[in-house]
Amino acid sequence: MTTGRELGKTRLPHWAAGFVVLTCFAILGLSGWREWETRNTELRNAEIDVANLAHSLVQHADDTFELVDTVLIGLVHRLEIDGTGPDTIAKLQAYLPTRKSSDRIRGIFVYDATGRWLATTEHVDFSKLNNSDREYFQHHRDSQDKGTLIGRPVKSRAGGQWIITASRRINDADGGFAGVALLTIDVSYFVKFYERFDIGQNGSASLLNTSGIMLARSRDESGAFVGRDLSSTPLFKGWDSRPAAAVYYFKSPLDGVQRLSYYQRSTRYPLMALASKSQDDVLAPWRRAAAMRTTFVVGLVLLIAVIGSHLVRQLMQRQRMAQALVAKEANFRLLAEQSSDMVTRIGLDNRLLYVSPSCVRITGWSADELLATSALAGIHADDMERVEQAIAALKNGEAEEARFVYRQRHRDKGEVWVEAALHVTLASDSGEIDGVVAVVRDMTEQKDLQDKLASLATTDGLTGLANRRAFDERLAEEWARARRDGTQLSLLLIDVDHFKKFNDHYGHLAGDGCLRALGRILSAQARRPADLVARYGGEEFAVLLPNTGPEGCAEVGEGIRQALHDLAMLHAQNPPSRLVTASVGAATSLPSQNTTDSSTLVAASDRALYAAKDSGRDRLVMSGQVVPWPAKSA
Repeated sequence: MTTGRELGKTRLPHWAAGFVVLTCFAILGLSGWREWETRNTELRNAEIDVANLAHSLVQHADDTFELVDTVLIGLVHRLEIDGTGPDTIAKLQAYLPTRKSSDRIRGIFVYDATGRWLATTEHVDFSKLNNSDREYFQHHRDSQDKGTLIGRPVKSRAGGQWIITASRRINDADGGFAGVALLTIDVSYFVKFYERFDIGQNGSASLLNTSGIMLARSRDESGAFVGRDLSSTPLFKGWDSRPAAAVYYFKSPLDGVQRLSYYQRSTRYPLMALASKSQDDVLAPWRRAAAMRTTFVVGLVLLIAVIGSHLVRQLMQRQRMAQALVAKEANFRLLAEQSSDMVTRIGLDNRLLYVSPSCVRITGWSADELLATSALAGIHADDMERVEQAIAALKNGEAEEARFVYRQRHRDKGEVWVEAALHVTLASDSGEIDGVVAVVRDMTEQKDLQDKLASLATTDGLTGLANRRAFDERLAEEWARARRDGTQLSLLLIDVDHFKKFNDHYGHLAGDGCLRALGRILSAQARRPADLVARYGGEEFAVLLPNTGPEGCAEVGEGIRQALHDLAMLHAQNPPSRLVTASVGAATSLPSQNTTDSSTLVAASDRALYAAKDSGRDRLVMSGQVVPWPAKSA
């Protein structure tokens, strides 16, 4: 039968291969996550840049139209007071150039109620020009609104260039329509201003009105995009429900470039600025760097995979060699036993018919002294029944061979452990069973070694307490006993509070000392022979209390906690006490015929332990106890 350790050795190459694969995937996964985070960081930085740019564009537009508005208000006020007679117009024609700002205001115009030009800063013959067909003129003629109207971009009749118009209605003394005062701004003025900003090769800065009409756009000296109606684009759909400023990702309907942008509405005028960068331009440096990093990571993963596959092949080769060595050892084992171990022939009456000279080493008696004596002489009383049954089964034909270990009396050593390998013998004439051949060897040293190994296998090396394996075995035994006897079984789970911080602060040697000190406290508190103290794992310990009810369990748990307090071991990272403390979870069960699984007791104690931690640590919580949870911070 294959043991767990042998099975583990058999599967070691598969585990190693799995570990290599897991490592490779972990590296690739972490690398992919890191690149994704870096990409998102680049986009967030670009969002901040376009947001700042949009704020600047809106501020510039507000300042520009505020200047225009101021000039218009003064001009209209003067015309409404002085009228539009020839003398006033003559003075106005001389006055207008003084109000023109060369870098912002392109031209100033005054039209009468019929659309005829009365005065302008443009050096053109306007005697036959009429603007009554313009949209802004018709708006003022038909509307009593005296506010400034920022109109759609139009081509100037004076210069032929694209301009943005700002106009106000002029009333006569009776409040009737007397004409329009108009200021124009070259679209190129905004285009040149936008060229000052570095927004990438495919970036753009745009000024639009809130109806979705493009007023100006960077890199548009020819005016190809001016006046475009974008009101049907996703940005302007549901415009009223959108915030006044926000990040906006879109595919531009003008040039098809995927952009990240930030739009900002003006709080004073029906305008908005849209600053955008090409998403490809933003991510281009990241893509180049990511390609280099990914190449390095893939190369590293391939190297790990190659080295790992080589190691797995080496493990498999060594495993095959080890199996071959075991087979060879089995072939030579019988010869070694026959030359050094005691060989006997036992008759049907259990008398020794033959004894090899090795009997002196095995039993202390010579072959002559043992011949004709009972083969069962000297066997320990506790092992006698088992040995008799094995020999009887062989003689009755129920088995052909048997192997067992028992205690044998030695003349000088008192008592030794021996192993016997038995095989039936057949009579040459009848072929019937006529006895048993036994090969006996001294197993005392091996038995002592096995006992030591068994002790090591069930003992924690740091604290000297029982380990997890011993705890699991003992828990199963005590659970079965409690269910059979109808008694209660209790379990304490103890976890050192903030032990990782203790280790980080004081070092691992101090941490080991802390665990050993806690182990001594546990051993002192669990005093009964049947009690078991075990290191459950890491900084967690378990105390198994057979035939103990909830009161006794709570008493032992509280004693452990208090003893740890009395030890007063400093732990600066464990406020408020600044001492080493422990959280204790406890549970008591009365196993019945229907509860066959001891894991319920462990689960109950574990839940109680987590309740103790979540409710503030440094306390004992019994399973089923109502625990006040700490209030959440405001």
